Amino acid sequence: MYDYLIVGAGLYGAVCARELTDQGKRVLVIDKRPQIAGNVYTEQIEGINVHIYGAHIFHTNNAEVWNYVNRFAVFNRFTNSPVANYKGELYSLPFNMYTFNKMWGVVTPEEAAEKIKAQREAAGITEPKNLEEQAISLVGTDIYEKLIKGYTQKQWGRPCDQLPAFIIKRLPVRLTFDNNYFNALYQGIPVGGYTKMVARMLEGIEVRLNEDYLADRAAWNKMAKQVIYTGPIDAFYGFSLGTLEYRSVRFETEVLDKPNFQGNAAVNYTDAETPWTRIIEHKWFEFGRDEEGNDLPKTVISREYSSEWKPGDEPYYPVNDEKNGNLYAQYKALADQEENVIFGGRLGEYKYYDMDQVIAQALVQAKDLR
Repeated sequence: MYDYLIVGAGLYGAVCARELTDQGKRVLVIDKRPQIAGNVYTEQIEGINVHIYGAHIFHTNNAEVWNYVNRFAVFNRFTNSPVANYKGELYSLPFNMYTFNKMWGVVTPEEAAEKIKAQREAAGITEPKNLEEQAISLVGTDIYEKLIKGYTQKQWGRPCDQLPAFIIKRLPVRLTFDNNYFNALYQGIPVGGYTKMVARMLEGIEVRLNEDYLADRAAWNKMAKQVIYTGPIDAFYGFSLGTLEYRSVRFETEVLDKPNFQGNAAVNYTDAETPWTRIIEHKWFEFGRDEEGNDLPKTVISREYSSEWKPGDEPYYPVNDEKNGNLYAQYKALADQEENVIFGGRLGEYKYYDMDQVIAQALVQAKDLR
């Protein structure tokens, strides 16, 4: 009946579906959830587009991807400028001159650089071997102890000296007053939410929700010449070689009868004692107004709690250590032998992707299938 069965209505699946349909292919999209958009799903509560599966801020340096998503949504000018809260002390994220001034009282970039250098040398770090040493090398001991250590250990559930150094290299450190977290040419949030954007991608395409591919794959496979699978690769093989590890996130979301809770979209709680990693106030992704520009009288916040993934939880962040990398390689070897199944996306490739990377990969995949 179909040329392609696409398992998963998230960004990877939606982009593939759109491109293949525009090539004249017959496409069916299925998803086990009751809604489209995968983890970028947004739901309107009190006029606010709430990021149900955690905050997603679109950012990219890829002009092709930026032009592509702008076909399906108007993006606002949101700039990600999180705040770090350490026991009531507020600091700028990313680490910049505001952070260094608040921490040490320094005023010039030279003073800040000298402070970091002195603390790095005092710690005796030349070649960072783990996240702790890498962080101290980048920003010094004081900032590591207050703004990195507790937050990172909550997020990953492991001591910082047991985590690989590359994780912290994503964190911007600037000797300027630039408060933009991302070094990206293009950035924003789709006006009206991500669900609206993905729905436009899927216009005119058959989508069936609440359908579990793995529960009856034989029947689904008969319906299409080829399958594009965006679910967990280990689940596809019944976890026969073992279970890949993830970090998961639990959210406590509540509506508050006030217009402003924290004055910022994201506040990270960096001490070890606070059980949540951060609080998201969703309205500030769209400047506290609805699509007509009216100020919203209420607000919606979500507290995020990081945890080890277990079956039944939502898998968020792949644990890309050596053990899991080796296990994924074994599953990938099986996947490469599949004649009619293509694995893609964050779960299918067991890789942490930003949204623009997912879309770029899907566009390449769709071109390869011409």
